[in-house]
Amino acid sequence: MPVTVPDELLDAAHLTEVEMKLEIAIAMFQQHRITLAQASRFADVDRVDMECMLAGRKIPVYTEEDWEQDQSTLQWLSERG
Repeated sequence: MPVTVPDELLDAAHLTEVEMKLEIAIAMFQQHRITLAQASRFADVDRVDMECMLAGRKIPVYTEEDWEQDQSTLQWLSERG
């Protein structure tokens, strides 16, 4: 579904269309609404570049919750051994 952003809004925000897409992608990722891969695709940037942009804004890519989930998975896998 295409989304149209009026030129007046872009002008008011002092953003280009590309910059607006990036801002939306970052905001949605930061709110845990989309994944890093989805944010990268939406913003049309490489995943590594997206990670760098997030790091530059001090937005964690790998959260404590991710770490805990990984630890649980590793524990489960080791028990299946």
